[in-house]
Amino acid sequence: MAFDTILFDLDGTLTDPKEGITKCCQYGLRFAGVDVEDLDELEQFIGPPLLDAFQEVYGITEEQAHLAVEKYRVRFEKTGIYENVLLPGIPEMLQKLKSCGKRLCIASSKPEPFVRRITEHFGIARWFDEQAGGSMDEKRSGKAAVIAEALRRLGIPEGHTEGVLMVGDRKHDVEGAHAHGIETAAVTFGYGSMEELTRAGADYIVRTVEELERLILEGQGAADR
Repeated sequence: MAFDTILFDLDGTLTDPKEGITKCCQYGLRFAGVDVEDLDELEQFIGPPLLDAFQEVYGITEEQAHLAVEKYRVRFEKTGIYENVLLPGIPEMLQKLKSCGKRLCIASSKPEPFVRRITEHFGIARWFDEQAGGSMDEKRSGKAAVIAEALRRLGIPEGHTEGVLMVGDRKHDVEGAHAHGIETAAVTFGYGSMEELTRAGADYIVRTVEELERLILEGQGAADR
């Protein structure tokens, strides 16, 4: 399969945001009456929309979850956004994909203003044709909705997604892409387990940045499901 348009998740796919996200989750959840001492427990919130995830995991009310997300963002905007590292090999891969004529787009559930600040901070914004993120009011937060916005900005009509590939590390990336008939490449160097990604039905599963690049450019890579 030849891919000409690549949608990328951000957290766990292009960057490792564990420190910032887990510390901000810890901070925000305290305002909802949830104290979590082990930051590793909060890894599960890297990727999915926080409002729903907080309610599902801790059984808090929507009002409590909104407060937790609000406080999360206060810390994230000032500090957590920079407690983040670019994954090795990502800049080189993006540069090569662009030099080969691929259209690249971010499709992240993270609020779009944060997405743009992060890509600018790491110097990778210049390789993306578009950057679609969640909205600050949570009206666009699910991955399917973010992908719909990415496709709209790229001028790709619904139902004409051949040649588009979604790259992500969690089940939400796979499910959101499949809702639009888009093939998916799930990366195991992020925060989703092999079991999670297989169960979600990822079309391709890749283990390294090099393997991902080869899949995009040559249509070759692991196809475990």
